[in-house]
Amino acid sequence: MSNVERDPAELVAESAVLTDVRVEILEPRDVPLGGPRAMTVRRTLPQRRRSLIGGWCFIDHYGPDDVSATGGMRVPPHPHTGLQTVSWLFEGEIDHRDSVGSHALVRPGELNLMTAGRGISHSEVSTPRTNRLHGVQLWVALPSASRDVAPFFEHHTPVQGSIGVATVRTFVGSLAGSGTTATVFSPLVGAELLIPAGEAIEVPLAPSFEHGVLVDAGELTVEAVDVPVAHLAYLSPGRTSIRLHAETPARVVLLGGEPLGEQIVMWWNFIGRSHDDIVSFRADWQGEVIAGADPDGRFGTVEGYDGMPLPAPELPGVRLRPRD
Repeated sequence: MSNVERDPAELVAESAVLTDVRVEILEPRDVPLGGPRAMTVRRTLPQRRRSLIGGWCFIDHYGPDDVSATGGMRVPPHPHTGLQTVSWLFEGEIDHRDSVGSHALVRPGELNLMTAGRGISHSEVSTPRTNRLHGVQLWVALPSASRDVAPFFEHHTPVQGSIGVATVRTFVGSLAGSGTTATVFSPLVGAELLIPAGEAIEVPLAPSFEHGVLVDAGELTVEAVDVPVAHLAYLSPGRTSIRLHAETPARVVLLGGEPLGEQIVMWWNFIGRSHDDIVSFRADWQGEVIAGADPDGRFGTVEGYDGMPLPAPELPGVRLRPRD
């Protein structure tokens, strides 16, 4: 998914790991995907209070969305650098096309993983048979050693596991007997957990990881702390488990990873390491693709999409400065 904000903030991000055992609650903000009938997503990462959880750097949570009212998802070809996109649906279906020639459907319970590396472009459109759209779109920042890899695409169906009476589908890494062989470039875990009403589970954690728990549905507590729907609970490294209790049937997305330990620069759909990186990526997209100077350049061409690619917003008039 693209960040389609017309005035995206420049962000210098680095790991800011808590050293105590409290649960930090991060509130979402609403971001429309564009147009008068825009589908709105709820974004919990990045934000001023926290930019990264391991390599996870972007969390958009959307739906259940009535496609007949909003028009669903229609994101034209747009670029990415220095990251992986992780698409995970609960309901609906999305048509994915990219500039390395991939054409795949995103379906519930199946992972679509796109590694942008040095540069890729792609489109995402909800299919005509989709009535409701509901899921998460996630980004992972690639570490410096891997951020210029050649772009590629993968599709995986996780092996299902369980923790007590809870169902676990781990789409990145492994947890409780569930997992995939999806390619990652830093230690990560990403999983969907379904917890029946009135039940509590103890989720095993890698103590070197920091974690986030995104509540999709249900009344849930994390370590006895209430976490509202669409909010994200952050937990620092050092834990070997967390207790989740569902008062009503709950669905959560667990994300975790070893702290990235690097400073990254995020703007629009690009991740680099400096302001100059971002300026260069934008110039390549605008020149090669939008102006048509080199369709086979850094970002390539998305074949089969009926429409024009998405122009980049204007850059701010000042160089970005790191925040505390």
